[in-house]
Amino acid sequence: MSLTGSTLDSSPTGAGPDLSTARAHLFNAGSVAHYRRALTRGMDRVADRVAGADRPFTGVTPDTLAPLIAGIDLDRPLHDTDAALDELHDVWLRDAVWFHHPRYLAHLNCPVVIPALLGEAVLSAVNSSLDTWDQSVGATLMERRLIEWTAGRIGLGTTADGVFTSGGTQSNLQAMLLAREEAYRRVVGGATARPARTEVLSRLRIITSAAGHFSVQKAAKLLGLGADAVLTVPTDAGRRMRTDELARTIDRCRRDDLVVMAVVATAGTTDFGTIDPLPEIADICTAAGVWLHVDAAYGCGLLVSPTRRHLLDGIERADSVTVDYHKSFFQPVSSSALLVRDGRVLRHATWHADYLNPARAVEQGIPNQVDKSIQTTRRFDACKLWLTLRIMGPDAVGALFDQVVDLAAEAWRLLDADPRFEVAARSQLSTVVFRYLPPGAGPSLVDDANLHARDALAASGAALVAGTKVDGAHYLKFTLLNPETSVDDIAHVLDLIADHAAWYAQTTAAAELSCPVG
Repeated sequence: MSLTGSTLDSSPTGAGPDLSTARAHLFNAGSVAHYRRALTRGMDRVADRVAGADRPFTGVTPDTLAPLIAGIDLDRPLHDTDAALDELHDVWLRDAVWFHHPRYLAHLNCPVVIPALLGEAVLSAVNSSLDTWDQSVGATLMERRLIEWTAGRIGLGTTADGVFTSGGTQSNLQAMLLAREEAYRRVVGGATARPARTEVLSRLRIITSAAGHFSVQKAAKLLGLGADAVLTVPTDAGRRMRTDELARTIDRCRRDDLVVMAVVATAGTTDFGTIDPLPEIADICTAAGVWLHVDAAYGCGLLVSPTRRHLLDGIERADSVTVDYHKSFFQPVSSSALLVRDGRVLRHATWHADYLNPARAVEQGIPNQVDKSIQTTRRFDACKLWLTLRIMGPDAVGALFDQVVDLAAEAWRLLDADPRFEVAARSQLSTVVFRYLPPGAGPSLVDDANLHARDALAASGAALVAGTKVDGAHYLKFTLLNPETSVDDIAHVLDLIADHAAWYAQTTAAAELSCPVG
């Protein structure tokens, strides 16, 4: 049957949709030839685009794309795979940001390895749901094995457990949920009279550093804690949490009859790539009886590093850990997990539904993952990591991550020796935060020149860099996650930045001179 003719449109006589043609689009034993042809055409388009991409971005603007996409009538199908792929090319593929390109230096987006892409194709076609055994079978056990493997790499011990998540934000949210419930249990268990839940929640506090991820504040909001529930402590010159301030903050909370439900340490801050002093933080949390969560969404690549695993020393003492394989293991989004030292605490995410995970299933020893997750329906994202480890092996992934960390060190040396730039801090991972300094420019012009340089670079499509603020001033940021990026690539991008920023500063200064105030 041809799939290019009329399908779901009502006929001119109003007879209704052509169900036989519609059914031919379903993936099953009768449509495997169509499946092979359609996916091959799609993969060919992607492969051709990747092979021909000479820059990470086209520079397209929302104003250009928005009318094109808004003008597409989604109620009138094209009835043709090639036509739909042509349209997809025009509205997305042509202008997609290519993280694989060596001059994509912006956010925490990594190029992906082919074994993981293979896993993505397989898991999407099978479409297992990782909530219950009767929807996933072996996939449940494979995810559990990967959780066990990751917990072993962290060093959490034999009682550890965890679950795959959509990303670091969800992992941090679930960790804070578990910490909240454990703190509530401790407060109520030690009280002579059972206090109201709302009264206990109003006293709970989370402590993190000023360089920690915003998802901690977001988690506090979603969990119904007060706006002042997250306390931030300052960082040292290396942008790492100051442990003396952490200890003082915990003591102050105790004096004020507040309950510290969790300390969130970061192993790889988003801006600076720095790792908080985990052993010292763990000592403080142990002495205070406080839950320690380590957000290692970025730094988890060190778990497989042949040379830098020691940078995570102390993480094995955490109560919970966030890892993002789609940041540091070269996996497609999404592939992440939350790990906990004591698997029993995952019960705080459990809710029994008779149709899904009845109590008798637990009694029968039937495994499921929905009891551990805040999601119900969930993709088999673990498949991607499974195939990566089975085809490449963890040492190969670690070697790739080591390479980008080495590259960041080279970039730092390059910038530190270049009088055109100022470097904010030296990263332990693969970020470099810096700014261009126009000669003789004041703070406002320095800010504006760097903002212009970033925008102009993106508009050209020649490279993409990120931006951030450091102590109120605008800086640029390289996030290096592509082992194919070279020092020459970085040097070339720095020259482009300097050219754009210098042009802006000179033009602005000339305009001010030609138009004196008054």
